[in-house]
Amino acid sequence: MKAVWKRRVWTALLALCLGGAGPAAAQGWRDRFVDEQDGRIDLSNHLLQHRGALPVPIIITEPAVGAGAGAALLYFSESIAGAREKSQARGERLSVPDIGGLAAFKTSNGSQGVAGGYFGTLQGDRFRYLAGAANVQLNLDYYGLRGTPHRFALDAPALLAQGLARLGESDWLLGARYVYLGTTARFERDLPGEISLPELESRIGRVSLVLDHDSRDNIFTPSQGTYVEIDIGAARPRLGGNTSFDSIFARAFHYRPLGSSAVIGFRGDGKFTRGEVPFYALPFIMLRGVPALRYQGQHAVVAESELRYGIDERWSLVGFAGAGKAYGNAVPFADAEAVTAGGVGVRYFIARKLGMHIGVDVARGPEDTVVYLQVGSAWN
Repeated sequence: MKAVWKRRVWTALLALCLGGAGPAAAQGWRDRFVDEQDGRIDLSNHLLQHRGALPVPIIITEPAVGAGAGAALLYFSESIAGAREKSQARGERLSVPDIGGLAAFKTSNGSQGVAGGYFGTLQGDRFRYLAGAANVQLNLDYYGLRGTPHRFALDAPALLAQGLARLGESDWLLGARYVYLGTTARFERDLPGEISLPELESRIGRVSLVLDHDSRDNIFTPSQGTYVEIDIGAARPRLGGNTSFDSIFARAFHYRPLGSSAVIGFRGDGKFTRGEVPFYALPFIMLRGVPALRYQGQHAVVAESELRYGIDERWSLVGFAGAGKAYGNAVPFADAEAVTAGGVGVRYFIARKLGMHIGVDVARGPEDTVVYLQVGSAWN
């Protein structure tokens, strides 16, 4: 009786908040937000059947910019279920609908921004394309060679264009990416000695060759499979910038089930640069518990692992740990500081048919403890 009563209250609240009226409307909302197998809260049917505009809240917990919030408006050209049905009818690889989006955010330290983009596929996911634009104003700390924080404001309009083509019927895609970033940086106090004045007014025009591999069982919270991306690029003045450097970015995620209740994941990430890289664009260690830009260098490498253990069909516990090094120029790899971080989390299986989990992570880094809200994998 108690479980039934709770489900009825939840259904009534959904109907009230989302505009339903009367028993028929309430039952419709219940069908959309309650799983037909176990009777628990589930967004699968809502997300699978939705087309058109979808409002999505944004919650920010990144320590480099402070706590914040925002909102995104996503547009689906058709429902996910509809796109799958079309793919199956044509005998093509399963694909997602075209998705457009607009987003805005603001954080407690005054950082803010707006962005928009569009992702699409062609010929049964044989081709993928992505275009986006953003304008952000960020208040960040630069730690430099001595590890002392220097607060600076960064105004950064940005453009992105990408196209990928599938190699035969494989899980590999090959293509090109172009990024433009125009920046104005202002330090609150004295300019750190290692930063030159031209870096405060810099533009990056970078084109790269991109190779992707994706055999994950789903893109939200994978339980098996591998994702690899290799990005080999060059920034030059003739590409729209005023600085010149070369870079290689590579990352890989691998997931493996351990029995019926656990999944282990491994992550490797490396960023390597050479040339006139502006201070804000230098590679940095990206780990839960470590603020963005806290540990920077000409190169940065990270390794991380995560174990997810299912308590029941909906709830699971997560444990994770990682380490990284930022090095280069005067600091060789062997002498660079090894930065470690780790933590625990909890997940709820919010969309069974899509394989999507949501949850909370508590991570401890070298200086602080940070709480993260996760939708899907923390590595996406």
